[in-house]
Amino acid sequence: EGCRQAGCALVGGETAEMPGFYPEGEYDLAGFSVGMVDEEKIIDGSRLAVGDTLIGVASSGAHSNGFSLIRRVFGTEERTLREFIPALGQTLGEALLTPTRIYVRALAALRAACDVHAVSHITGGGFYENIPRMLREGVRASIDKSALGIPPLFQLIMERGNIPERDMYNTFNMGYGLVIAVPEAQAALAVEALNAAGESARVIGRCVAGETGVELW
Repeated sequence: EGCRQAGCALVGGETAEMPGFYPEGEYDLAGFSVGMVDEEKIIDGSRLAVGDTLIGVASSGAHSNGFSLIRRVFGTEERTLREFIPALGQTLGEALLTPTRIYVRALAALRAACDVHAVSHITGGGFYENIPRMLREGVRASIDKSALGIPPLFQLIMERGNIPERDMYNTFNMGYGLVIAVPEAQAALAVEALNAAGESARVIGRCVAGETGVELW
């Protein structure tokens, strides 16, 4: 299903049992992908500019990141994972196991609709470690927290673990799997294209002059 969503082919692999290495009943699953792109179509952030608008694209949950901290907060007892959380509308375990969203088709639709200057995939390290990777020197990402909101899952993690808000934004995606920079004049068009492609997107900030990094206000 992941390959279908991403428009790629599963061309090979192996299952290595490695007796004596993995404990009985345990296994390791890993994968990687290889792709090609025309040089002139590479999005490398080189055209990012002060004044660009930052658009956030919603995640489906924790996106497979931050689980070391999640285990410290909730533990691993089955009864905890089976707890129904009204704010989530499902059990904690179901919420944590929600598959990571794949954005390939949405990004293709976005590129067809407008000029994309930079893209940041919000994985481990959250906002503070991932967004700077797409920024040019002298450009700062200024993000309005009131435009973000905090999804119930991350609110629950923050409250039960007594985790400072900054640490949350430095660990989790906090509800946004992608942050995309587009020219200000095309921001509305970009949001419309992403939403039409089945995503939930909104303007969350802009690029300003300053020390390269991220500020949430």
